[in-house]
Amino acid sequence: MDGQTLDADLAAGRRLMARLDAFAAFSDEPRRLTRLFLSDAHRRAAEAFIGWCGEAGLEARIDAAGNVVARYEGKRAGAPAVMLGSHIDTVRDAGRYDGNYGALAALAVIEALAERGERLDHAVEIVAFGEEEGVRFRTTLTGSRALAGTYPEDALDQRDSSGVSMREALKAFGGDPERAGSIRRTGVAAFVEAHIEQGPILEADGLPLGVVTAINGATRLEVGVDGVAGHAGATPMRLRRDALTAAAEMALAIEARARGEADLVATVGRFDVWPDATNVIPGHVQFSIDVRSPDDQRRAAALADLEARITAIAASRGVRVSIAKPHDANAFACDPSIIADLKKAVEAIGVPPCLLPSGAGHDSMVMGKLCPAGMLFVRCKGGVSHNPLESITVEDCALGLKALTRFVRDFQA
Repeated sequence: MDGQTLDADLAAGRRLMARLDAFAAFSDEPRRLTRLFLSDAHRRAAEAFIGWCGEAGLEARIDAAGNVVARYEGKRAGAPAVMLGSHIDTVRDAGRYDGNYGALAALAVIEALAERGERLDHAVEIVAFGEEEGVRFRTTLTGSRALAGTYPEDALDQRDSSGVSMREALKAFGGDPERAGSIRRTGVAAFVEAHIEQGPILEADGLPLGVVTAINGATRLEVGVDGVAGHAGATPMRLRRDALTAAAEMALAIEARARGEADLVATVGRFDVWPDATNVIPGHVQFSIDVRSPDDQRRAAALADLEARITAIAASRGVRVSIAKPHDANAFACDPSIIADLKKAVEAIGVPPCLLPSGAGHDSMVMGKLCPAGMLFVRCKGGVSHNPLESITVEDCALGLKALTRFVRDFQA
């Protein structure tokens, strides 16, 4: 690689990093990045994305489900398209690269083509999915599910913590709740998502890029525990039906089950307690469980064990329990041809290829129901994600962009 090419690559990486920094300013909370689906910050981020698309000569728009979509036409109008993208919603107090890197890198690929006036035999479509994380509403991946034709029937009726339904929020945002479930795409030959790894493998191996082979299956449960609220001073310990201590024992049982099996992970990530007062025995607890494994049968067996253990703990402590399953996604194997083409693209830019699975769920596993799909990982410092400490280097950012661009240029529809 000559110095001029290296300088151009690094310049492209610096531009993308600067845009990621600017994009991080679109937040629902001061001094930290929180961008929830259909929020004001999401709207401002979508408008900025549309504006940058316009500068590249693209006509971008918000679709019925709240995604931002745009198309760079090929040599022939109506040609099959390679679709690139990721999500632009975040968790609370997030890092700036999860999802956002893939959405903005997709735009950067088209900008590179447009600057040269380069048209390919296929079109290139980009998408900034509106919702992947499932933070504001319980259902996850609704942006990609809309494009893949698997939009959940009950998604629009779900309500956030303020009582606002997704239907109401989507309409106010500029989407179309009446059409959100009927916008399945056609003419998409492949989908590729660039993303930070969110894990430590690439860093441990000293490699900047990885090609994803498969994505873990994941199930989310919502557990409600009902005891009896009572006075903290007047109720003897032996007569208490404490929802919080019961839920705490359940959380420890969940941890113990996951620790006992390789490649199985289980997380209790949210605990809500009512009435949430210092001098009142908790009468109700609502908590989440996230269970993941690359093996669907083992995940299903673990879930059965957990439900049995939770039910037994509830009975022993004299509380009632309810368990709902708002999300359930099977493990996903990336398309072999996409894996091979991404591997060639990584090799072509002088980087040793690394094939690895993804422990996190992604839009790619949904888009794989529509067309061949795959993922390109970029190394992140310490494997840290869903955290303000998320970090990637300019050099790795540039290499990810270069490999993605090479894949798009070499793709045969």
